[in-house]
Amino acid sequence: MKSNYFKYIFIIFAIAITIFAIVKIKTDEQKKEAQVYETKEETEEEITEIKLGVASFDSINPILSKNKNVQDISKIIFEPLMTLTSDYKLENSLAKEWAKQNETTYIIKLRDDKKWSDGQKFTAEDVKFTIDRLKDSDTIYSSNVQYVTTVEVVDDTTVRIILSQEVPFFEYNLTFPILSSKYYSDKEFNADIVPVGTGMYKVSEVQESALILTKNDYYPEANKLKLDKITISIFSSVGELYNAFKIGNIDLISTQNSNLKEYIGTIGYLSKEMNGREHDFIAFNTQNQILSQVNVRKAIGYSIDKSNIVSSVYGNNYYTSSFPLDYGSWIYQEQDSSSGYNLEQAKQILVDYGWSYKYKYWQKTVNYKTQRISLNFVVKASDASRVSVAENIKQQLENQGFRINLIKASDAQYQSYLTNKNYDMILCSMNLSVSPDLSTFFGENNLANYSNEEVTNLMNEVKNLKDEEKLKQDYKRLGEIYKTEMPYLSLYNNKYTVAYSQALAGTLEPNWFYQFYNIEGWHK
Repeated sequence: MKSNYFKYIFIIFAIAITIFAIVKIKTDEQKKEAQVYETKEETEEEITEIKLGVASFDSINPILSKNKNVQDISKIIFEPLMTLTSDYKLENSLAKEWAKQNETTYIIKLRDDKKWSDGQKFTAEDVKFTIDRLKDSDTIYSSNVQYVTTVEVVDDTTVRIILSQEVPFFEYNLTFPILSSKYYSDKEFNADIVPVGTGMYKVSEVQESALILTKNDYYPEANKLKLDKITISIFSSVGELYNAFKIGNIDLISTQNSNLKEYIGTIGYLSKEMNGREHDFIAFNTQNQILSQVNVRKAIGYSIDKSNIVSSVYGNNYYTSSFPLDYGSWIYQEQDSSSGYNLEQAKQILVDYGWSYKYKYWQKTVNYKTQRISLNFVVKASDASRVSVAENIKQQLENQGFRINLIKASDAQYQSYLTNKNYDMILCSMNLSVSPDLSTFFGENNLANYSNEEVTNLMNEVKNLKDEEKLKQDYKRLGEIYKTEMPYLSLYNNKYTVAYSQALAGTLEPNWFYQFYNIEGWHK
């Protein structure tokens, strides 16, 4: 009996051990599976990726591409000598420092710690090579070097650039991307070759419908980049690109399209808008008998409702503007949010200067002759939107008693009017430079035939100033003169929009020059 008791105890103990072993094995397997899953999860978390897109892709070579979106993206692959901050202040990039030796000569010292993504050292030969290629090309950056006659390689880290004439703020033109001379030493310089860069990311793979970017290991701060991979999908049309963003296959798009919401809707994403570089304005011929009078120009300015134009012609997709540098430049912070529209003030200023409102027109007697404010207003006929703007302005001014003869000129006629300045008023549009140069408005042979000794002195002073506070003061004064003397009437700027996924984290501070500020901290 006693032996049976021990026998049962042994059997129970053996069963317990077996069960424990089975449970232990399963638990270990579960732990291993969990560890494998955690490892996979950690691996997935380590690879952080965003997806961009380009429509009508031509070449990733930034000085051959004519695609604005390609050139935007190329700025994270290639670097310029100089770049701009989010408020358009010039700062060094591949250049370490620069100096203006005389009106047409610049010395540029280069960084000596930069390497191309293939490991080759960045040198002054690369700068010369790039400028020479730009002068042989016809792309967005070609105008940056149109006045460069000579690029001298002083040593590996120094170049001397000589211009054919003085170019105010030429240093702002040094914002074009630099390419490697050694990389192309045994290759054709064409759109099919994928260049190396010195930027944060490099092209690591070229697929049929996409480019894959990964970190440039030779970038000095590559270890601080949170994004490991950037996929650039290639689309045959802008419509396809917008649709890919709408369904979540693209994380970020940038455009000057004022009707973007019609394509991507209004929900499911975040967006930032900023003033674009397209600036529309009226130039008054200040040599005209009537428009030589400041009071008449100011009265016209007070009589035009810019908000009405932006609303009725552009569906509120443009910003009203009061000065060419209203787009957010650090050098001019005197933005005026008002449109300057004030009908009563317009009437009063004319009355104060001897004008009378009779028979629905403003007139006055000078040397026994009656003068009426009757003006020719020129607009380019081929531009339907701007014809609508001009018609809107004509109607507003005629409601105030100004007689306006609207001239819808052909492209050739319009250019002739501009060249010969044989207009009273002309509706103009220009893409503003990255520099704060106001020569178009205040320089010699300017569009308004305007001259002012104080303005001339200020313009000569600012182009050589390094003192930032003094620069701001001078530009503030130029803005005041622009608005009080009114040789021009700024109307509006287009909008530049960056739309991005709600899953994209980090600080986005885009402007029309660069959309990837702070990309080193972006993640998903």
